[in-house]
Amino acid sequence: MKNLPFLFVIMFINFTSISFSQSEPVLYFCERYDSRDGEINVSDRFTRGAVTVVVKSDYALRLEDVAIQYDKYNERTGKFEYYKKFYFTITPDMKYVYFTKNSESDMKFEDTGFYRVFLLDERDKTVASALIEIIR
Repeated sequence: MKNLPFLFVIMFINFTSISFSQSEPVLYFCERYDSRDGEINVSDRFTRGAVTVVVKSDYALRLEDVAIQYDKYNERTGKFEYYKKFYFTITPDMKYVYFTKNSESDMKFEDTGFYRVFLLDERDKTVASALIEIIR
């Protein structure tokens, strides 16, 4: 019983060290990326149109040919279904990368609803993912 407070201190230290470390790349969204101001309007809710997908990692992603894939939630079936896919080339040493509209990828959401967005490697394996809601 005397060691109980000591045990709680050890558990607290372990918990805080786990909660502050990032073991996987994080994917999130912003309205656009500006070279001077960085990410503009970070959120997980947007109106229809193009968004910028951001991926941040504590280590180099070691990827070259990647894809951003959108899967839309189908309320009738209760499942996510393929919606769109965009291809990009990045450098293997990147820890931070943003994917935005370009001549080959419109990055648009035309329909309202919930989407799962993935960063996929060259073998279509998930590197990072997140949910986004598109509203009117």
